[in-house]
Amino acid sequence: MHSPAGPSAPRGVILLVGTLAAIYLVSQFLRNSVGVIAPNLAAEIGLNAGEIGLLSSAFFLAFAAAQIPLGMAIDRYGPKRCMLVCAGIAFAGALQFAVAATPSGLIAARVLMGLGSSCYLMAPLALYARRFPPERFTVLAGIQIAIGTVGTLLVTAPLAWASATIGWRSTFLAVAALVVVCAALVAIVVREEDDPAHPGGGETVRESLRGVLEVARMRAFLPLFLMHAMSYSSYVLIVGLWGGPFLTHVYGYGLTARGDLLMLPAISHIIGVVAWGHAERVLGAYKPLVLAGACASAGALLLLAIVGKPEPFWLAIWLTVFGFLAAYLPVLLAHGRSFLPPHLVGRGMTLFNIGTMGGTFVVQLLSGVLIDLFPAPGSVYPLDAYRAVFAAQALGVLLACGAYGMGVAVRQPSRTD
Repeated sequence: MHSPAGPSAPRGVILLVGTLAAIYLVSQFLRNSVGVIAPNLAAEIGLNAGEIGLLSSAFFLAFAAAQIPLGMAIDRYGPKRCMLVCAGIAFAGALQFAVAATPSGLIAARVLMGLGSSCYLMAPLALYARRFPPERFTVLAGIQIAIGTVGTLLVTAPLAWASATIGWRSTFLAVAALVVVCAALVAIVVREEDDPAHPGGGETVRESLRGVLEVARMRAFLPLFLMHAMSYSSYVLIVGLWGGPFLTHVYGYGLTARGDLLMLPAISHIIGVVAWGHAERVLGAYKPLVLAGACASAGALLLLAIVGKPEPFWLAIWLTVFGFLAAYLPVLLAHGRSFLPPHLVGRGMTLFNIGTMGGTFVVQLLSGVLIDLFPAPGSVYPLDAYRAVFAAQALGVLLACGAYGMGVAVRQPSRTD
C-alpha cells in the first residue's frame, strides 16, 4: 500500500530520499576506497596484486553473503531497523581499517565494512517499492544510485587529496564519524509511516526461506542474476580497483594525477544513472536498454584491451565515456523488480544484489590472480597484464548478455501494479 501524499509530502520526500542517499553515499565510499590508495597500501603494508584483489573483493564477498538474511530481515523487521544495525557494523569496519597494520587486519576491516554497507541500496529500494507507486520506482532508484555514486567520486581526487594531506588512516577515522552522523539522520527522518507494515512481518523463518526459494525458482531469475553479476563489476574493476594501479604502472602517474583521472568516470557515472533511468521512462522498456549499456561497456573494455596504452587525452575520453556507459544498473534493478510480487520485494532485490556483489567479488579476486601470472619486476605490473584483465571482463559481460537476452522476457514497465 502506498502512502497518501499530503501538502507537505514533497518536502518530506526530499528529506527522506536525501537521508537515504546520504548514507548510501558513505557506503559507496567505503566500497570503492581501495583503488586510488592501492599503491600506497602496497608500499606501506606490503601487498602483492593477489592480496590487493583479495583486499578489495573481501568487501563484496561479505556484502553478498549478507544478502539472503538481509532480505529476510527487511521483509520481517523493515528497512529502518536494518539500516541502523548495519551502521554500527560499518562504523566498526572504518575504525578497524584506520588502525590496521597487517594485510589480515585490513581484510577483516573490509569484511566489516562490507557487512555494514550491505543494506544501503536494498533497504531504501524496498522502502521506495512499498511507499511509492511503481512508475516512480525507476526514478527514485536512479536518484538513490546517482547521489550515492558521489561516494565513488569522493574516492578519486578527494581521497587522493585527503590521503596526501592528513593520511589515509585519518581519512578513515573521519569517515567513521560520518557514518554515525548519517545513522542519526536515518533514526530521525525515517518514520514509521515511511516503513509501513508488510505481509512478511508475521512470517516464520521457514516461511521466509520459502519465499527466497520462490524467487530463485522464477524462470527469469538466473539470467537476471548473471546480468547483475557482470554489470556493476565492470565499473568497479576500473574505478574501484585496477584503475589506480594501471595509471601508476603504465603511465607513471602519482596519487594526485590518478585521483584526478578516476574522477572523470565517477562524474560521468553519476550523470549516466540519471540518464539511463530517464531513458527507461521515455522508451518504456527495460531489456533493450540493459543490453545496449552492457554491450557498449564490453566494447569499451575490449577497445582498451586492444589499444593498451592510448594517448593521455584519449585515455581521459575513454574513462569519461566508460563511466557513462556502465551506469545502466537502475534499469536492470527495475527490470528485476518488475517480476517480484510485493511480499517478496526485499528478498528478491537482495537475491539480485548477491549477483551484483558476488559477481564483483569473483571478478576482483580472479583479476588479481590473473595479473599475478605476469612477471612484475619491482612490483610494477606490465601493460599486458592489464590488457588481459580488461579483455576477460569484456568476454564475461558478453556471455552474460547472451544469457539475459535469451532467458528474460521483454517485460514492459507496469504503471498500475
